[in-house]
Amino acid sequence: MTDTEGTPWRVLLGEATERLREAGFVSPEVDARRIVERATSTSGAEYVLELDEFATERAVGFFDLMLERRLAGEPLQYVVGRWGFRTLDLFVDRRVLIPRPETEQVVEVALAELDRLVDPDSVAGPVLDLGTGSGAIALSLAVERDDTEVWAVERSIDAAAVARANLAGLGTTATRVRILEGSWFDALPDDMRGRFRLVVSNPPYVAPDDPLPSEVADWEPSEALVPGPTGFEAIAEIVPAALSWLAPGAALVVEMDPRQIETAVALALESGFVFAESRADLAGRDRMLVARSPS
Repeated sequence: MTDTEGTPWRVLLGEATERLREAGFVSPEVDARRIVERATSTSGAEYVLELDEFATERAVGFFDLMLERRLAGEPLQYVVGRWGFRTLDLFVDRRVLIPRPETEQVVEVALAELDRLVDPDSVAGPVLDLGTGSGAIALSLAVERDDTEVWAVERSIDAAAVARANLAGLGTTATRVRILEGSWFDALPDDMRGRFRLVVSNPPYVAPDDPLPSEVADWEPSEALVPGPTGFEAIAEIVPAALSWLAPGAALVVEMDPRQIETAVALALESGFVFAESRADLAGRDRMLVARSPS
């Protein structure tokens, strides 16, 4: 451990930034700040004021541990143990995928589909998040639409535990969210068929030979990334099966690789959806399938 007790946090911040820069990290200033914020449990104006305070032995130990983990290549999100997703501050670790901006846009598209169904004559009912992971999509839908009942399904027992930890932090909103363990629609009671007004999913969609950054390939759970030999297996299972679980006129929103969109749109139409098209992410790449069931 570095002998830095009694050193101002501003000095430790500078030293961490320099070490990260020398190690070749792309954003050493950001990484160092997030580590100091976590070590001091501060942010914003409080963080700025804390920089001139002296570090305690315990805080320095935590700071050193996080810095060494980051220097070893562990993703910053896992190092600090929390990450922002839309309005949420989510607990994350190696049991779940790191929440990403592309998936924030999935929530935006899903909310637009929910809002399309708000008139009195349109479909009502709960929404379903398949493969919830950290709970990012499911919990965002519950928080941002306070009249919505949300069901979330997760195959991994470990990932479901993370989702439940995040759910526990939502207060009264948590009463509108159910987390079930199982594989896709198999986890649901049969009497829910035809009742969901929205099914949304960020399933595994990476093929085994797709190139991935080392921070992803070496640290994030492979079962949440790779569904099989082609990368399309989970999508091929979800899209046709979703139709019988959706209410009339309801919507399916699925995140995927832009290279998979054309095939997914065709699959949705072949499966009986009356509308299917792509939606772009913030970078302008076709990233989501939006399909609607017959009215």
